[in-house]
Amino acid sequence: MDRYVEKFLTYLRVERDASPHTLRSYARDLAGLRAALGDRPWEQVDLLSLRQFVAGERARGLGKASVARRVATIRSLFRFLCREGYLSANPAQGLSRPKQERRLPNFLSVEETARLVEAPSGDQVSSLRDRAILETLYSAGLRVSELVSLRIRDLDLIGGTLRVMGKGRKERMVPVGSFCVQAIRRYLKALGPEIDDESPLFRNRMKGGLTDRSVRRILAGYLNRVSLAKKISPHALRHSFATHLLDRGADLRSVQELLGHSSLTTTQIYTHVTTERLKRVYESAHPRA
Repeated sequence: MDRYVEKFLTYLRVERDASPHTLRSYARDLAGLRAALGDRPWEQVDLLSLRQFVAGERARGLGKASVARRVATIRSLFRFLCREGYLSANPAQGLSRPKQERRLPNFLSVEETARLVEAPSGDQVSSLRDRAILETLYSAGLRVSELVSLRIRDLDLIGGTLRVMGKGRKERMVPVGSFCVQAIRRYLKALGPEIDDESPLFRNRMKGGLTDRSVRRILAGYLNRVSLAKKISPHALRHSFATHLLDRGADLRSVQELLGHSSLTTTQIYTHVTTERLKRVYESAHPRA
């Protein structure tokens, strides 16, 4: 690996406590840049060569979001190299990201959410686990990565809260509703005394923690069972959580804290969702719309 890239990734891992997923993404982006630059030293890289790389990524069909992430990675690398004194000038300072159309998040109605969450039935451990998974995703608005990293020690079922480790290793306390607490209690009772504080909350048949892919597969199965035609991911339950809260009068700052967003701008996308829906209701219902 290029020594400057290695120093940068070490900084991210040690100083910024970046997740393995983030490190893999950065490494992959910078490997592509290094390959495009060939043998050219970092000291000789200029803004034009960086723009050519970005244009090449777009030309080979990479989406705007992926290109924007590569640009962010490149800018972070060169800021680090200049700050640490490895470079005297920052060639990425004028490198801009492609403008992206901000797509409204896909979400379920309250009725659709209830149908999905209540789909797991029966007293088998797997069914009780799946019900608890769906209740937790919706009740707490968790990312899937946050869900699969939960341990028994993170539960406070008496207080009705979860301790969640979010992006950037930021910890937050999230309240959960009575339906979620009840689902988790039933699931834990079915597991029996073999669990301890360090056990993963949601486990597979081999008693190991579930993966993101496993949760997506579980969700897809229940979507088919309740015949929801919408193409959604587990993240849609997080979108539904935020949208339903705002619909019922929650303030934006509180929703931001519940979701673990570092910036209020990220949360504001949900105000567009509610506004768009109000406009559709108005246009269909008002006699002079």
